Amino acid sequence: MELTYLQTPIGFAELQGDENGLCSISVLEENKPLGIIPEVLEDAVYQLKEYFEGSRKQFNLKLNPKGTDFQKRVWVELQKIPYGKTVSYLELSKRLGDPKAIRAVAAANGRNPLWIVVPCHRVIGSNGDLVGYAGGLHRKKWLLEHESPSPQQSLF
Repeated sequence: MELTYLQTPIGFAELQGDENGLCSISVLEENKPLGIIPEVLEDAVYQLKEYFEGSRKQFNLKLNPKGTDFQKRVWVELQKIPYGKTVSYLELSKRLGDPKAIRAVAAANGRNPLWIVVPCHRVIGSNGDLVGYAGGLHRKKWLLEHESPSPQQSLF
């Protein structure tokens, strides 16, 4: 497993992956030394930099997250939420075929190991409120505003 760090506008990101794909991206509270980027992580670093610069709206990376089959189904569905759009946990549950699974869907969303690339930040409460985000609600708000079609107007 290879590891690298990337400085972003909302904190240091830690990327892990190997020849089978990107396994995890997480945001850290502390700074890490930036070093040589392993070849298997170069494309992920490049695409994340483009995202933060505002020139990338979709990721094209080989992903290899670790999780249950149900979690992986949720994470695949998250990738279908377009840039600049949000859905509720209830809507996500309906898309997965079971509106009663809302808590399980929310739990799987919270265990998403691929910060930003699998856009769990695009899931909000049914009333439109920002709820639950492993990276902190201030980061979720920043990401949604970054993706907002009119950056002059805050969504929240």
